[in-house]
Order: sequence, then C-alpha cells, then structure tokens
Amino acid sequence: MKRTSPFVSEAVLIEKLNRRDEQAFHWLYDQYSPALFGVIRKIVHDDEQARDLLQDAFIKIWNNLDSYDASKGRLFTWLLNVARNTAIDNLRSAKASSRPNPANAIHTDAENVYIVDRQHQTEPENIDHIGMREVVDKLRPERKMLIDLVYFNGYTHEEAAEVLNLPLGTVKTRVRSALQELKQFFSR
Repeated sequence: MKRTSPFVSEAVLIEKLNRRDEQAFHWLYDQYSPALFGVIRKIVHDDEQARDLLQDAFIKIWNNLDSYDASKGRLFTWLLNVARNTAIDNLRSAKASSRPNPANAIHTDAENVYIVDRQHQTEPENIDHIGMREVVDKLRPERKMLIDLVYFNGYTHEEAAEVLNLPLGTVKTRVRSALQELKQFFSR
C-alpha cells in the first residue's frame, strides 16, 4: 500500500529537503528506498552490498540536494540516477583496484611485457605474432604507456588519467596522437 505524500506537491517536498527538513528526508527515504534498492541490486547482484550502496546513495542525495534541477526532470529520476551512478562507480572502483598499478607494475625486456602485482606474475596475450609490440615500442614513452594501459590492459581514458595523474584531455590527445603514429607505421 502506497502512502500518500504529507507534502502538497513535489515542489514543496524539494523546498523542505533543501531546508534540510529531516521529516521530509525520512519520508523520501521511506517512499523511494525500495525502488532505489532494486536498481542498485540489479547492478551489483549482492543484497548486502546493495544495502550499503543504498545508504551511500542517500548520503549523496542529502549532501547534493542543491544540485537537483527540476527543469531537467522529476525528483524520482534524479534519485534513480544518483543510485545507479553510485552502484556503477562502486563497480568501477572495484575493477580499478584489482588492476596492478602501472607505474610500478609494467616491466618490459627486449622480448616480453610482464604485468606484475604483488601476488601474481602474468604474461600478456601474445601480440607479437603480428608485430604490434615492436611498433608500439617505437612510440614515445608517454604514448607507449597510454597505449599499453588503454588497449592492452583495458583501462578507460578516465582510469588511465587517474592512474597517471594526468588531465583527461592530455590522455585523449596522447592516445589520439599515438594511434595516428601507429597508423603511419602500418601504412608504410
């Protein structure tokens, strides 16, 4: 059974939330947490983790209420986006933290590239049979590192920027330049 809102309209609810009215926030939580939990649960596939992320989402909602813009959509849509992004960010951070730090984990010798974390030593798939490694090795070091991260290790541009402590625009420019340079090598 759905409870009716003690607030006259969504605008009144938002106004009370922006004034940090705890009763309004409790009502918001009671009303929308089941739907938000369902969205988060579909992303993370784990009830306990979904409950934790639901709490994180409501903390973000509380702390960022002033960023909600009614002209861009309904409050419920904004709440869903906050919950969904919280769950996705959690998955991405878990994925990124399971990767070795490339600043100290990628080692090369004349013939091989080794990716080493503190627990495992693994060799990458053999890409030498098409001569790709030799061509990539001819790139400038900053471009080579980015190609290794983005194309051989599956990092996104954003993750590579974070790991290398570079602006995202710099990463994108260097990757684009490296790809153009590689294209020239293969067109010879």
